[in-house]
Amino acid sequence: MLLNCDLGESYGSWGMGQDANVMPYIDQASIACGFHAGDPVTMQRTLALAAQHSVAIGAHPAYPDIVGFGRRSMALSREEIIASLHYQVSALDGMARCQGLRISYVKPHGALYHDMMTHESVRAALLQAMASYGEPGQTLSLMLQATANADAHRAEAHALGVPLLFEAFADRCYDDNGRLLPRDQAGAVLDRERMLAQVAQLQRDSTVTTRSGSILPLSFDTLCVHGDNPEGVAAIAAIRGLLHGG
Repeated sequence: MLLNCDLGESYGSWGMGQDANVMPYIDQASIACGFHAGDPVTMQRTLALAAQHSVAIGAHPAYPDIVGFGRRSMALSREEIIASLHYQVSALDGMARCQGLRISYVKPHGALYHDMMTHESVRAALLQAMASYGEPGQTLSLMLQATANADAHRAEAHALGVPLLFEAFADRCYDDNGRLLPRDQAGAVLDRERMLAQVAQLQRDSTVTTRSGSILPLSFDTLCVHGDNPEGVAAIAAIRGLLHGG
């Protein structure tokens, strides 16, 4: 089971996350591209950390909303979504190449991720942006949430030649439709005991227990973890230990 984490979200003198402490425990680093967080130096340092620990690199683009940390939906046109994704991915891709690295996937952030999962028009624009990015032979995967609609999403992506990575969430509670409970609802974010139980269930059965107690099957490629604070880092270390029988 691969672990992915959103990183590189510091900006100027404002520090965010525990990137250096998280990186040894993960397999995929989704690095902010400057629209919701991140700046050139932070991107450069995070890329170097990923290389040091042999962690795969992904771009983490967002709506242009640095004040709201990318968590507010924006009514961007199809043209604006495509251009925005190309702009952000190009920035990280170019900086990665300066260190002899290559990015391998794209994971939208915050409201853009949520809108991708709930609005077909946003998802279609992102898929088109992925399909039209890069040089011949450069194929980036799009990471999105594993849901009951995975087959339909896979068909949409296949029509444009875009590979997909489906992710489950270690520390988030699911509703019966496979959506994540909004963060402002009680119980939306799991404590460490319940998180480890959910990870064990995902590893053993590829299922989660929803808020109502139903069992929901999930077909996924990677598990999202969060390391925004020391407790988060300890939780990721515990997950890594659980997955390796430690």
